Amino acid sequence: MTISRAQSRRYPDVAPGPYAMMSVRDTGAGMDPATAARIFEPFFTTKEVGKGTGLGLSTVHGIVKQSGGHIEVESAVGRGTTFQIFLPGAPENQTAGSHVRPVGVAPAGTETILVVEDEDQVRLLATRVLRHHGYTVLEGGDPREALRVAKDHVEPIQLLLTDVVMPGMGGPQLARRLAEIHPETKVLYMSGYTDDAIVRHGVLAREVAFLQKPFAPHELAVQVRRLLDSE
Repeated sequence: MTISRAQSRRYPDVAPGPYAMMSVRDTGAGMDPATAARIFEPFFTTKEVGKGTGLGLSTVHGIVKQSGGHIEVESAVGRGTTFQIFLPGAPENQTAGSHVRPVGVAPAGTETILVVEDEDQVRLLATRVLRHHGYTVLEGGDPREALRVAKDHVEPIQLLLTDVVMPGMGGPQLARRLAEIHPETKVLYMSGYTDDAIVRHGVLAREVAFLQKPFAPHELAVQVRRLLDSE
């Protein structure tokens, strides 16, 4: 489909041009306007504690926006929910044989990365992205498990990707403990908390590598490669 200039007024963050549109609809309980207005917020969930992370839709939202697209939701209580996703398409004058260099392709690597995240969905996303880009990935569901994995791994661990705030032991403390075993390891912190919370955990500083959650797969791959290549 092609979004005209007139139609783009309905979607302020979408430029006129060709788009692929995908619509997903369910016949579930639906949402009231207050709930629907918050569904893309990181960590917002209507599920019981321990049943959801609140990161699924916020991650989708981030990926769509980073791709130059748009996502919107229509819902009503008792009538289900419909999501519409618009992703930019190729220009109409581009021929099938045209060679177009992919935009924003993240460089790959072969280093070993230890991923530590207590939210299963976030850890799964990170490990899948990194393995897809060629890295050897070790993982821990909490800092203590990660330290056991690190002690058993005799080869170098080039990077630690860790959440900042975790039960029992935070990311900075884990990084210090890991440095005693693998002093070669660089650290990339990630968190969905606000800057104030990160400052209180002693992380937010210019010399510290930090990734804000939710993040798109491409953003993660680029940040990791950039840190590994730094001196």
